Amino acid sequence: MIIRAISIAFLLLLAACAEPKWASDDAVARARYVADPPRSITLFTVVATRNGSGAHSGLLVNASEQVMFDPAGSWYHPNLPERNDVHFGVTPKMVSFYIDYHARITYDVIEQTVIVTPEVAEMVLNRVKNYGAVPKAQCSHSVSSILHGVPGFEAISPTWFPNKLSKEFAKIPGATYQRFTDSDADDNHGVLLVQAGAPAH
Repeated sequence: MIIRAISIAFLLLLAACAEPKWASDDAVARARYVADPPRSITLFTVVATRNGSGAHSGLLVNASEQVMFDPAGSWYHPNLPERNDVHFGVTPKMVSFYIDYHARITYDVIEQTVIVTPEVAEMVLNRVKNYGAVPKAQCSHSVSSILHGVPGFEAISPTWFPNKLSKEFAKIPGATYQRFTDSDADDNHGVLLVQAGAPAH
């Protein structure tokens, strides 16, 4: 228990002030993308290949519009307006870019998806939009807090740890699992430059 408390305290010490961003209404409206049904919630977990430790959590929400919640993340695309860690206009190509950006020789990406009702998808979308900018080291805590209490996600409890969140997500009935690997070098700066120059669609 003491070790756990120390770990959480250490994470809090690492957490810097969140960096709020707020794209204009016009930019968000222009970028809006509606994905094909069924509506779904997808958890992305970035896992270190060296020791299997969890490094990051992100959430793709396919509701009345498709957005990526990348709390305290470094991924971006100039064609995707952002409001407090929520990226708008996330097409299938952008999802592929997201995976490619994180997957490299030192990290794998786990994708887990659950099909939900439109009402549940909209509830998660609203929670994501209203959560606010996330400080560093709080990605899993923000994602798990958003999902906690949502119908169908009773297995999710608030946690600071990506792997724990991934294991709880796997307990949800119907959850799918896919693991992405990549032999790209650890420096992903070049990947980001290529993505930035590509259109959203």
